[in-house]
Amino acid sequence: MNKPNTAKEVLDLIKKEEVEVVDYRFMDFLGLWQHFSVPAREVDEGSFKDGLGFDGSSIRGWQTINESDMLVKPVPNTAFIDPFLDHKTLIVICDICDPITGEDYTRDPRHIARKAENYLKTAGVGDTAYFGPEAEFFIFDDVRFDQNEHEGYYHVDSIEGRWNSGRKENIDESGHSRNLAYKPRCKEGYFPCPPSDKYQDMRSEMMLTMESIGLHVECQHHEVATGGQAEIDMRFAPLVEMGDALLKYKYVIKNVADQYGKTVTFMPKPLFNDNGSGMHTHLSIWKDGENTFAGDRYAGMSESAMYAIGGILKRAPSILAFTNPTTNSYKRLVPGFEAPVNLAYSRRNRSAAVRIPMYSNSPKAKRLEFRCPDPSSNPYLAMSALLMAALDGILNKIDPGEPLDKDIYDLPPEELAKVPQTPGSLREALTALEKDHDFLLKGDVFTGDVIETWINWKIENEVQAVELRPHPWEFSMYYDI
Repeated sequence: MNKPNTAKEVLDLIKKEEVEVVDYRFMDFLGLWQHFSVPAREVDEGSFKDGLGFDGSSIRGWQTINESDMLVKPVPNTAFIDPFLDHKTLIVICDICDPITGEDYTRDPRHIARKAENYLKTAGVGDTAYFGPEAEFFIFDDVRFDQNEHEGYYHVDSIEGRWNSGRKENIDESGHSRNLAYKPRCKEGYFPCPPSDKYQDMRSEMMLTMESIGLHVECQHHEVATGGQAEIDMRFAPLVEMGDALLKYKYVIKNVADQYGKTVTFMPKPLFNDNGSGMHTHLSIWKDGENTFAGDRYAGMSESAMYAIGGILKRAPSILAFTNPTTNSYKRLVPGFEAPVNLAYSRRNRSAAVRIPMYSNSPKAKRLEFRCPDPSSNPYLAMSALLMAALDGILNKIDPGEPLDKDIYDLPPEELAKVPQTPGSLREALTALEKDHDFLLKGDVFTGDVIETWINWKIENEVQAVELRPHPWEFSMYYDI
């Protein structure tokens, strides 16, 4: 399917494909896709020019009830045919606008990403920022959880889970069971072939479905953890385009898994004692068709790229409030599970927050990889914050210091103590954001209202919610004191 670029081309596509339903998608403040649908006959060129009204008061972090009216404005070049629904449906991603002023809504995450791209150009640093996020996820067979006044628990299960090595499985009519084994050991799930890898066909279907709706997929594979951890990588793209792509990516993965009778989570740390799911994010800045990050400095990087690294490392405690925005995120960012807890850079060291990939010497391939983010983040906000930190480093010539080209776990304690660490909790990251966010306000990319609303929502609805509840393991540690 050729990508439509105008409202008329979308209408032509609706007619050609005999579309019955048009589904309008937009991102809420925290990072979930929302939608509503209309009959295809209701869509005309005015729908794109004037937008469609909806109640924004129930969208998390948005308008209050007394200012609830909002508009969605469909973006023609985001349209694609839904691959899952029974009635032929065209999905179109939308921007959010104020119905009174007609202006873009400041808390619309996609609008923030668009402003970040514009700021890159007006700052004179480049004209395109390419992002390549690698979102990991788990595929589970069964998930149950609950919490109330007198109990709290969670239970996840997977046919691949190492914990099921002794379980009775495949019970026949006579009551006999056959456990066929081949379950990846903890931290040993990287690249095993079937039958240890139970999900090759499912991931291939995910990959091919993504390709069918216009996403450019580079590879798919099993990830390090037991219990069905996986990764599917997309080709790099400009910021807003990649934000859109990540939403399509999650939508496809969840729905293909559902068709297989499975469930997917992008939660960073659903399993204890094994690797969590990250979203290592590659970044390069281009100008006039040239990669500004290629040069003759460390690891083949340019002076501009080194300053970008300096900005990211300096601002990392703040931007983690967006790139690692859940209380669960900080159960992944702990030593011992390949997690990048060290605010340093290296050309190959994966324990450093910033890595410079060395797979190719081509100037076009030069980029930095920020390894802290995880896939629970709102992609528009996470990548915008990362770009703003990099631009802050470039514009202010922030020196990143010396690289950390050592095994961090072999460093003596006194030397290790000199390496800055990532925040230890969401509360710490939000505190850092509250103290240090002026760089995000440049170019009016993030506004003071966005920062304040983000911090308040996260503290009140997530941080305090977890802090107030007894944890099951506390009973094991403290019940008999």
